[in-house]
Amino acid sequence: MFYTCSPECTNPSHQHGPRSALATASANKARASVARPVVRNRAGKSKVIDLHCHYLNPVVNAKTAHLNAGQYDPTVIFANKLTNETNVKQMKTRAPKLTGVEERLKDMDRMGVDIQAVCPAPYHFFYFTEPAYGAELAREVNEGIAKLAADHPDRFVGLGSVPLQNSQLAIRELEYAVKKLGLRGVEICTNVNGKNLTDPSLKLDKFFARCEELGVVIFMHPLGYTQGDRLTNHYFNNVIGNPLESTVAVSHLIFDGVMARYPKLKVIVAHGGGFVAHYWARMDHAWGARADCRTVIKRKPSSYLEKFYFDTITHDPEMLKRLIERFGADHVVLGTDYPYDMGDEDPLGMVAQVKRLPKASRDLITGGNAAKLLKLKF
Repeated sequence: MFYTCSPECTNPSHQHGPRSALATASANKARASVARPVVRNRAGKSKVIDLHCHYLNPVVNAKTAHLNAGQYDPTVIFANKLTNETNVKQMKTRAPKLTGVEERLKDMDRMGVDIQAVCPAPYHFFYFTEPAYGAELAREVNEGIAKLAADHPDRFVGLGSVPLQNSQLAIRELEYAVKKLGLRGVEICTNVNGKNLTDPSLKLDKFFARCEELGVVIFMHPLGYTQGDRLTNHYFNNVIGNPLESTVAVSHLIFDGVMARYPKLKVIVAHGGGFVAHYWARMDHAWGARADCRTVIKRKPSSYLEKFYFDTITHDPEMLKRLIERFGADHVVLGTDYPYDMGDEDPLGMVAQVKRLPKASRDLITGGNAAKLLKLKF
């Protein structure tokens, strides 16, 4: 994450300043029809769609400065001085990309990305706030993303935020974001204030059920590992913590039965699926060997893992190739993690390096799958 004051400051809103404020515009209307598996423009060229990129609303950022959100953020709590200093330094060049439009569009053109499915910056989850205030903030985040999409309907679609600290408010905001603002789904964190998404106290089953009914995307994105006291050096709470956090979240969704109860959920897992997408066989072995791994699910864990979608952010073409071979080209989507330094600035180049990948599979990964998941029609 990027923080902008001194290395000791944990307030992510300091020194942003006005950064290409979006003009007032009506919210983008929801698009209804599901697109063809491979979507092409009139010239016959496949659309390239980035399904992992972030936007930081500068207005919301300024409004929430008093919350000192960094005190609740594992990526700040479990980080050493050098990591904080590096984050501060990076913000000088990345803030305009994260909060504005002009540099973003130029970067998209350079990367060959036609459309970004823009989701909130991860530290705008605001789960730590009182539920009603969290719902208010989620609404402002969502309206900001809807305006971004409305101002540039040919380049952006939106994924929103919901206050997962209260399931009823989360469902209400989900419906507003999708039905009124035209957003194509929501981004959620891998935990809620340190609680697993399947924690009974959160009562999120109805939220997952409503997402399935609406047929919208859930993009699951970590914010460091919540128990990262051993990961403070070397930026480990991102390098190791993020994929570990996703692994824990995915495993609970599987073993606690969410994916069995809601088999049509469209869940995208960031960063190539974390560790679980590449070491799934151990779960299957445990399920077969031990009764305590079969308390809820009736089939082997990997059969539920195969329902998830994964982005291409693996940083290695051989790893990406194995991901595609294991879960299918129809379950992998292009991602950049724009504009963060742990992302991929040449996503098409990464896909191109995957050996013996058929063109039909490449078209699915670079845009066809995303278009279908987001219900885009061109």
